Amino acid sequence: MGWGAAVRIGILSYHFPPEPAFVPGSLAEELAARGHEVRVLTGFPDHPVGHVYPGWRQRWRYDSRSERLTVRRVPRWTGGDASARARVRGWLSFAASAATIGRGHLAGVDALYVHQLPAVTFAASGLLRLLGGVPTLLHLQGVDPELGASAGPWVTRAAAATRRLYGRADLVAVAAPGMRDLAVTAGADPGRVRLLLNWTEERIFRPAEPTREARRLVRGDGRCVVMHAGTIAGRHGLENAVRAAAPLGGTMDLVLVGSGPDEARVRALAKELGCRNVRFVPRRSPLEMPDLYAAADYQLVMLRDRPELRGTVPAKLQAAFGCAAPVVASAGGDTVEIVERARAGLSCPPEDWATLADRFWLAATIPPPARLEMGRRGREAYLRDMSLRGGVDRVEQLLYEVVAARRRGRAPAEQGSLTGHGA
Repeated sequence: MGWGAAVRIGILSYHFPPEPAFVPGSLAEELAARGHEVRVLTGFPDHPVGHVYPGWRQRWRYDSRSERLTVRRVPRWTGGDASARARVRGWLSFAASAATIGRGHLAGVDALYVHQLPAVTFAASGLLRLLGGVPTLLHLQGVDPELGASAGPWVTRAAAATRRLYGRADLVAVAAPGMRDLAVTAGADPGRVRLLLNWTEERIFRPAEPTREARRLVRGDGRCVVMHAGTIAGRHGLENAVRAAAPLGGTMDLVLVGSGPDEARVRALAKELGCRNVRFVPRRSPLEMPDLYAAADYQLVMLRDRPELRGTVPAKLQAAFGCAAPVVASAGGDTVEIVERARAGLSCPPEDWATLADRFWLAATIPPPARLEMGRRGREAYLRDMSLRGGVDRVEQLLYEVVAARRRGRAPAEQGSLTGHGA
């Protein structure tokens, strides 16, 4: 098989469009457009609402086909809540369905790409054992097992399954530079780790002019608007954003677009503090988000101060950069480094609400032309370092690499520094 030849590629992903799973969705379409036969194995759409989307019904097997692309959906347990026990049930049911129903779908592929969230670990481990050692590229999105103490022994079992999976994979690609050390600590061979930055859905997340409806939802009384879009979950620590906004009622508005397991707690804190400048907007379709981004002045990117999150770049950063939206980042590690290197916004340490309040105040004082320039620099950084085309080029290269190395009977050659798609 020569470089550039068409191959049969399997994609294993827990989430897939119409869920907001932009990386595996656009990857499948682009690889098929390049002439490869692509077979996707995934579940029925339920994220982030926690139940199957209206108009969908779970069944034992459901295939959808287009030219050179087939998507097989298998059932999984959906509990409608975000508890650790519910997540484990979903993971294990997906693993069982993938092994019994999806195995035949992926049989005979030349290479397997695994969009590696903790939710897919058990399914990937079982399939690699059943498929007889297909050349595999794991694309890590996070190393944290995302389970609390209430999950009991499943934390240990998930960690053990992850270590086995790393050992079976030909290459482990990390979605952020700082994730490399976490992956190695979790069991990945340092010589088989590569950098593969995520991209966003470029047909959606691009510069836009705000509609009247977007302005109505986002704008207040002419004050600076900092908007957080996405799941309201514990890993973001949005309580600190509320505390930071509370004393700045005459200066800026904080708009939280979305929902999630921590929404009630964050709403309660805003009410307790009497924050009239903190507003909540229900979850919107991804298609509406660029208009909302354009109606706001800044996008807020927050991660709590945890070791596993310092090596994480949340998808909302690529989306903001793609839309040329300036950013206020309250995080550590790679997220802040990317924002600062691009000069695309303001940053501060994670879980420091007093310093974040200072950044909110500073953001409001920056003139609009300077904000536009920050957004322009962010978009330039996206196109240079995180674009769909560059990312798919990189995936294609790595898949060829694992296939060729397996045929030679040895592991892929070790590479040097982790910088950008081309590392």
